[in-house]
Amino acid sequence: MSGECGLEEPSSCALFRLFPQVAEAIQSVKSDDINPYLEAIRRNVCSVCTDRALDGSCKTRQQVQCALDAYLLLVVDAIEEATGKTFDRQHIGPPVGGSTVTLGPQIRL
Repeated sequence: MSGECGLEEPSSCALFRLFPQVAEAIQSVKSDDINPYLEAIRRNVCSVCTDRALDGSCKTRQQVQCALDAYLLLVVDAIEEATGKTFDRQHIGPPVGGSTVTLGPQIRL
């Protein structure tokens, strides 16, 4: 990995474009399980993302090109650290609803 965004237009990335909503969603959760964070992201961020279709599907996420999904665990860690809470990775449960979210570069649920 070169550390660069693979999107043609990095400014269109939901992680950066919707970062205030991402931070708010993460701060609304108090859990050592990733599922409540994922649910909060889907409810508060994905629901307002322009990449989301009317039926709730997301082509970007389905093509595993959503940085928010790919780096959710790292983003949760960073925000929790900045706010003084630590996320216990040992309590990561299976994803809800059969999600195929990739959490970080090497963790696949």
